[in-house]
Amino acid sequence: MSDKSAEAESRLSQPELTYEVKSQMDAEKDGRTSENGSAVAERVSHSSVVVEAEPEIVYRLYRRRFVGLFALIILNIVSALSWPWFGPISNDMAADFNISLDQVNWLGNIVALVYLPTAFLVPHIVARYGLRRCFELGAVNLILSAWIRYAGTAQALSGGRAYALLMVGQLFAAIAQPIYQVLGPKYSEVWFNLQGRTTATMAIAISNPIGGAVGQLISPLVGSTRQSILVLGIISTAVTPFIFLIGNAPPTPPTYAGSKPSPPLMSLLRAMVGQTVPQEAYMSRRERIDFAIIIIVFGTLVAASNAFAILTAEIFQPVGYSADVSGFLGACLLLTGIVAAIITAPLFDRVFTHKLALTSKILVPCVAVSWLSLIWATKPNNEAGLFVVMTIIGVCSITMLPVGLELACEVTRNADGSSAILWFTGNLFGVVFILVQGALRASDDATPPLNMHRALIFNASFIMVACSSIFLIRGKQVRKRADEEKLREALEVSNSVRLS
Repeated sequence: MSDKSAEAESRLSQPELTYEVKSQMDAEKDGRTSENGSAVAERVSHSSVVVEAEPEIVYRLYRRRFVGLFALIILNIVSALSWPWFGPISNDMAADFNISLDQVNWLGNIVALVYLPTAFLVPHIVARYGLRRCFELGAVNLILSAWIRYAGTAQALSGGRAYALLMVGQLFAAIAQPIYQVLGPKYSEVWFNLQGRTTATMAIAISNPIGGAVGQLISPLVGSTRQSILVLGIISTAVTPFIFLIGNAPPTPPTYAGSKPSPPLMSLLRAMVGQTVPQEAYMSRRERIDFAIIIIVFGTLVAASNAFAILTAEIFQPVGYSADVSGFLGACLLLTGIVAAIITAPLFDRVFTHKLALTSKILVPCVAVSWLSLIWATKPNNEAGLFVVMTIIGVCSITMLPVGLELACEVTRNADGSSAILWFTGNLFGVVFILVQGALRASDDATPPLNMHRALIFNASFIMVACSSIFLIRGKQVRKRADEEKLREALEVSNSVRLS
């Protein structure tokens, strides 16, 4: 390869770690031969040896994967702001826009409902246009949501017309959120290797609940309701240039799985019910059972956490806890979980790399028992006990987010499709949990009035039944084993070349 060509490639790629073995024929087919027609050289730890070998084995990591990961985290946080934004200022919104509290609540509900169909459309968009175009679509929707919402703050508009614009703005925000959330595992697979995939998935997965917490914190602190909506619009617009930091795919994949496109979502859905599908989408009966278990457990735990975040005050205030203490309990669940996920995700990448199913069998029962104990822990003068329960739930639940997403990728070999199904289920179950628990609220005549004791019983019963299925999971990590086998083949070729 000429000095000029090599220098250009170096500027473009900036590889952190390189391993390449290519045959002359394969190199000519994909147009990556050097100027004199020689095959691309094998590189191990930045050293170069020119070889001719079959089959083509090309793996490389790029430093810019971290830039794209950071950008995707920021976009995920901001896309999550809109859903809880109006909760803390609901009374002021109702007064300023002359609408009811139920109408204010629907500004959040519309996000959850639109999320459901959008989550299933995301894999189709990625398959046709790629990651970058999908992220650009999310950015466009963020901008539209920002300024359509702000247009609804015009003083000349009546309550009905202003509310219609607010709803349309929230609809566009609801399209953006699943784009950045669903594609986390796919981005990890395309850009990261075996020692970084789970950590990258964790960082993207927890950024969404962080965004929800930030939204609840900021919205009441930035002035009037109209000023609050303007601030949300400015934030949503300001982050959209981050999409230019996210690459569609690296020039050379980091792993064997990263080199393969995900099968279509319809192939995954057909494989789940045992219909005939292409070989790359095929799932054995055992894998279909495992994926069904993952769907049920993941959806239940996400729904329980989301419902609790919305109903925290309604659960604790009737038994004597202040709004501040209720908020601290909700924050305890989130913050301890985030810290635990940050600590454990690298361990799953490097130490417990083949123990995802075993981890699930340990953590999921702990979560289920903790939700069950909340029935009796929710009583007056039991702050210490409640904080302990919240800590256990947070640590185990949020740690399971990346584990569940990665385990689903392992049994389906379809990163974006499996993620779409899991997040769809979590949001669908979440709507059900909120509606059912609201219906189970006690009356004004109960002791204490408006208590949520029956709601907690429903919550714990559902979780216990759903999570008991985790003991049936096998969770064979097929994708990881295929990646490791391809890496072994590459190392064998490398060693034989060096010896010769």
